[in-house]
Order: sequence, then C-alpha cells, then structure tokens
Amino acid sequence: MRWRYVLHVIGALVACIGLTMILPLAWGVYYDDGSAWPLAESLGITVASGAFVFFAFRDPAASRAAMSHREGMAIVALGWFAAGVFGGLPFYLGGTFESVADCVFESLSGFTTTGSTVLADIEAVPRGILFWRSLTHWLGGMGIIVLSLAILPFLGVGGMQLYRAEVPGPSPDKLKPRIKDTAMTLWKVYLVFSVAETILLMFGGMDLFEALCHTFGTMATGGFSTRNASVAAFDSVYIDTVITVFMLIAGVNFSLHYLLLKWHPSALIRNPEFRVFAGMVLFFVIIVTVAVLVGGNYDSGGDAVRYAAFQVASIITTTGFATADYELWPGLAQAVLLFCMFVGGCAGSTAGGMKVMRVMLLLKHSYKELFRLIHPRAVSRVKMGRVVVQDDVMSGVWGFFILWLGLFVLAALVVAASGVDVVTSFASALACIGNIGPGIGGVGPMDNYAWLPDTAKWALTFCMVLGRLEIYTVIVLFVPEFWRK
Repeated sequence: MRWRYVLHVIGALVACIGLTMILPLAWGVYYDDGSAWPLAESLGITVASGAFVFFAFRDPAASRAAMSHREGMAIVALGWFAAGVFGGLPFYLGGTFESVADCVFESLSGFTTTGSTVLADIEAVPRGILFWRSLTHWLGGMGIIVLSLAILPFLGVGGMQLYRAEVPGPSPDKLKPRIKDTAMTLWKVYLVFSVAETILLMFGGMDLFEALCHTFGTMATGGFSTRNASVAAFDSVYIDTVITVFMLIAGVNFSLHYLLLKWHPSALIRNPEFRVFAGMVLFFVIIVTVAVLVGGNYDSGGDAVRYAAFQVASIITTTGFATADYELWPGLAQAVLLFCMFVGGCAGSTAGGMKVMRVMLLLKHSYKELFRLIHPRAVSRVKMGRVVVQDDVMSGVWGFFILWLGLFVLAALVVAASGVDVVTSFASALACIGNIGPGIGGVGPMDNYAWLPDTAKWALTFCMVLGRLEIYTVIVLFVPEFWRK
C-alpha cells in the first residue's frame, strides 16, 4: 500500500470539493444573507488543506505506477470521510449547528445522497448554506470519485479500480475503453437530465434557486429540500409529476440512459432489471392507491394516485422527498413502502438500497437451489437475461446481503443502546444504510434526526457511508489482511 500516493489523491479530491464551494458562495453574495463569509472561509480552508496534502505527499515515481485495487478502495473510503468532514465546515462556521456531530451528519447525508437531516427549521437557514447543502447531493449523486476521474488523469491519477469501488452495483458497465471517457459520459448524461428538470421546475413556478436545489435532490436521489414541508409546500400537481418522473429516471441504470440518448430505446426493454423495476413500481403504486382509497385518506382517485405514485417513487429510489405523511396511511401502504426501502433502485443508478439486480439474483439463486432438490442431476445456472452469472458474482451478492443485514441490525442495536425506542432505532438504521432519508417512528417524513443522541448520529453517519459505498469498500478497511503485504 503506497500511503503517500493515497494521501496525494485524497488531497486532490479535497481541493476539488473546496473549489465547488464557489457556487454557494455566489448565492450567498447574491442574497446577502450572511452566508458568504462562512462559505469563503470554508472554501479557503478546504482548498488550502487539500493542496497542502496533495503537494506534501506528491511522488512522481509512484504516480506513474498502476493503482492497485487496495489503493483504489482506500482512496474511495477515506476520501468520502474527508469530504464529509470538510463539507461540514460551512455548517459549523456559519453557526447552523454547534455540534460537530450534526455538521458531519448533515454533510455526509448530503454527499451520500441519504437526505436524513438534523435541521429543525430549514427555511431559517441562509440560502448560501442551503445551496451548499443541496450541492453536496448533486456532487455525491454520481460520485465524487467518478467526477474526479475526469480531472485527476491530468494530475497523473486514474484507474479502473476507482470506478469499480465507486459505481453502485455488482458489475459496473464500462461504456468507454478509457475510464476518463466513461466518467465524462456518465456525467454528461447526469448533466442533461439535471438541466432538463431545472427548466421544467421553473415552468412550474419555482425560481432558479429552488429549481436547482430540488433538481440536485432529485437526480442524486437525495431528498434535501429548501422547505420545511419538503415538496408538499408547493402543493402543485405539475411539480409533483415532474419530480416523480425524474426520481424514477434517476433510479434507473445511467448506462441505459446513455444508450437511450444514443437512440437505442430497445436497450431499456431488453434489460431485465429495468423491466422488473418498472413492474414493481407500477404494482406498488396500484396497491398503495387502493389502500389509501379504502382507508379513506383521500376522497378522489386522482389525489390517491398522485400521492401514492410520488411516495412509492421517492422511497424505492431512496430519494426521500415527501408530499404526504405516510405514517397516517393504512398498514398495507406502509408495509409496501417499507419493502421499497429494502429493495432500492437499479444498479448503476444514483439510488441506494439493496438494488433490484441483487434482489433478482438472490431470488433466482434460491429458485435454482429448489430446482436442484427436485432434479439433483440437472445442470442449472443463474442467468440475468441471456448472460450466465458467474459463481464469484453470486458469492459476492450473498456476501453483500449477509453483511448488509448484519450491519443493519448492529447499527439498530447501537442506536437503541443510546436510549432511542426500538421502532425508531431500526427505522433510522434502515433509512441510513439504505440512503433513504426518512423512515418511520421518530424519524418519519414529517420528523428529523436532530433529537437523536450524538452516539446514534455517529453510528448512523457511518451507516450512510457504508450504504453509499456498497458495504465492501468500507468494511474491507477493517480486515487485517487488507493491511498486510
């Protein structure tokens, strides 16, 4: 492990994060709301710190050598925590929070696109700080690392290891032969959809500031809003519809969006994961719509469909926006949403959760074992579409599933041990490790995480990073063999 090289790259990443603070600084100056100076201080500290580490650990000879997979994972995991610490500076220097735990929690909730918040009164926060809060979503959505891959090759840094460690899903699609080109392709798709949604939201009555903030939260499936009541504050069928559509777009593999923009619409239909995802969304919307109509929550079918579709899309894509308090809905509707929290979006999307592809592979493998009991001499292989899934991929999926469940339960027990009730403990752990945001109980759609003890917040912050980096990239740092030659 070349630690000089690892720190050299992390320094570059931190400096890049600092430079992105120029955008919220501009909004702070424009609104003259008192956020400009804290943002300027944060920008200076972050860029200076990143530049110092970058140059202090620069080693031209090491940079020319190929990056190992261990170095790639170390850069991703440690770089993400560094982003959370420096990203929390505007909250701390701006007086948004007095607790370091709150600052890091809010920052990493943004970068990991979780959307859990410790802000009790969002609308009282200066707009420059709110823009930074939302921008962390957008930067984290397709990944700080993937974004940096388009920049760092100029600094002598690159490698497929970073892409494999960062891009969500069991087997990331390499769209271009060079990793820099792949990163740029994904970000161009991401940018096209972001611009389109911003324009559409402005047509719905939002100003540029709120349209950008809600676009960041939608395309990154993060869920930070500029309003205390989230999207419900706008009370607009048009805005609900636009955000619902783009949440579902963000929950689909971005490789498919690239092919779609290249006029290959059949790629969507042929993709088995997309077909299952679309079918699940449609089925769940119907179930929730019927449940809330029978339960008397809404008088008209139109309202029932509107709110059911929005909440199903928000939860299954792990965005976390809210237009209704689903804790007031019937038990069946809540159970469907709880299941959506576990499943999540597609592999290669900005969504969190287990991912539809993993759920499909687990079910297919379970069926294969049942088939073998009936036909012990038959040769049966797990397939995804027409592609045979290799045994090492299946073992990785099962390992992820076991680790995911084990860490989820462990985190819930840690939160419960800090004095939180059982329902809220398990709901908050699921919401954070699944990068969902709102849960049920004391962290429901109309609540926040501010009241939780610092011990619980630190545990949940760690869960957010675990979920965003797909468990393995972080947990491998705690394996003794990782540090041995």
